[in-house]
Amino acid sequence: MTGHEVRVDNRWAARGRLRKVSAVIAAVALMVWVGGAMVSAAPIGAPVRAPAGGYEELWVPSGMGPVKVQVQWAARGGSSALYVLDGLRAPHDHSQWTSDTDVLQRFAGDNVTLVFPVGGHSSFYADWYRPSSTNGQVNTYKWETFLTEELPAFLAGYGVSRTNNAIVGASMGGGAALTLAAHHRDQFKFAGSFSGFVNPTFPMWNEAVRAAMWDEGRYNVDDMWGPVGDPAWRRNDPTVQAELLRGLPIYVSAGNGVPGVPDVPYWFGDTVNAMGLEAMAMTATRIFGDRVAALGIPARVEIVNGTHTWPYWEQAIATARPMILDALGVN
Repeated sequence: MTGHEVRVDNRWAARGRLRKVSAVIAAVALMVWVGGAMVSAAPIGAPVRAPAGGYEELWVPSGMGPVKVQVQWAARGGSSALYVLDGLRAPHDHSQWTSDTDVLQRFAGDNVTLVFPVGGHSSFYADWYRPSSTNGQVNTYKWETFLTEELPAFLAGYGVSRTNNAIVGASMGGGAALTLAAHHRDQFKFAGSFSGFVNPTFPMWNEAVRAAMWDEGRYNVDDMWGPVGDPAWRRNDPTVQAELLRGLPIYVSAGNGVPGVPDVPYWFGDTVNAMGLEAMAMTATRIFGDRVAALGIPARVEIVNGTHTWPYWEQAIATARPMILDALGVN
């Protein structure tokens, strides 16, 4: 190749650069594929709008490291969201709500984004004092920070509201849902607890929490909320914090501990355990109901048939669904 051949007229170089820039702009302006449907990029300065329908798995940065979040986008691109919290045995790779209930199908036609944080095993979705000292945990759980600061900020980039959200949970996640809603009223417009332990400061129940967390991963409750009497226990007790829930639409339910048809597929020993756990949840739910009634706080509190198992929580979220949609103003 000669020197003559590599010389390029400045006008042609400029045109070449223009073509490259145009190609980049075209690529950015091209649409991204979401579930096989092409979505236009929003014009600069236009409000961000959530994807319309479909399912996606996101990795969200946090102080705990990247957190997986399963999302089913609002059917028509609405901005409201429903946060759905797992139980004590929360798996590391998916939310049990997505594998053990029909919640994805039930809300598929609704204009609300479902948000399933993955993980939180034995965490009570709280901000802990330090890592658990009894099982080699490295990072300190900071789930409240994640659910009320880091995750909403991340989802806002997809057009999901920071303020028009609902939150529900089962078992461990039930009490946490009420607690988070109580302390973050600017974020949540509805809260629901299904078979939640909503009164952890009740005498000796702290020991039940301790035993459950030890059994499920050798976690140390003292590293979460400190010893009994530490203010963190009261802060994370929805019954104690009930006044902060005034004016918020609430649905709290628990079973009566009596097994039914949904328990048939389960092993007998599991059913017996589920009966005992639900008896405790029922007692806590009644205490919570008495507390809000004494304060004159409207809340729907129900004791229904059933045990501490997923088929009953599937029924509970179906019952809560019209209340959730109404509270969020979703049509």
